[in-house]
Amino acid sequence: MKPAPYKYHDPETVDDLVGLLGDLEDAKILAGGQSLMPMLNMRFLLPEHLIDINKIAELRFTNNDNGTLHIGAMTRQRDLLSSEEVRQHCPIMSEALRLVGHFQTRNRGTMGGSLCHLDPAAELPAIACLYNASLNIKGPDGERRIGFAEWPLAYMMPNIAPEEVLTSIEIPYWREPHGYALVEFARRHGDFAIVAVACLLALDGSGLIAKAALSLAGATKTPIRLSDVEKALIGEKADNAAFSAAAASARKLDTMSDAYYPAAYRQRLVGVLVERALAQAAERARGA
Repeated sequence: MKPAPYKYHDPETVDDLVGLLGDLEDAKILAGGQSLMPMLNMRFLLPEHLIDINKIAELRFTNNDNGTLHIGAMTRQRDLLSSEEVRQHCPIMSEALRLVGHFQTRNRGTMGGSLCHLDPAAELPAIACLYNASLNIKGPDGERRIGFAEWPLAYMMPNIAPEEVLTSIEIPYWREPHGYALVEFARRHGDFAIVAVACLLALDGSGLIAKAALSLAGATKTPIRLSDVEKALIGEKADNAAFSAAAASARKLDTMSDAYYPAAYRQRLVGVLVERALAQAAERARGA
């Protein structure tokens, strides 16, 4: 199929883009197009206007500033995967990117596009959730900044108005030595995860857990943090007993069902993958 007719716009600055968003009704933003173009071709979406933002160079950047990784919304996933700054300060993102589709997908897909599409099984939203990244948004009424915890409103519904655009993402990475792991279960490599678990773990000098972060993708209708499990891990010895207890607690999560997998199947996967992710992160933490 082919998309329905629409009017095409290609602004070259963020200000021009914001002006278009404020003036046009029923407009969609084209970034990497890995999700939008199939939806247009299948006529799931019938916008009157398509705004191509690929010429806006100011939305493509990656830099490190005082403990925070700054990423422009139009930064390609392939560029993030090859970025030395990402590899050094946020290695779990590099690990996650290898699981995002295939290299053809990553050549076009963008960081901002993945966060705005907000598929609950996608890896990059789970990483943003893991760090509670800050998202910078601009619209006709000015700029605003929110934490990732406020970003998902519902299934594939981000906290952004039709006349606004996501401009950049700020990830406050962990400075202390720590371990990390991203473990997912998918039908095939490159598919969206049925369930994925992202984990960060820091140990003190006695081998006790000093800091922990766990996020899930695919289990619920939005990416989530396992805050209660994280709190329970603090002060525990990083061993199989603690990880098994964390997995048992995580398995109580109210997971979603779909046409392919029931909630009970996802609950079991959550427990298995949480335990595996914690064990792998702890091993890396000891090496760190």
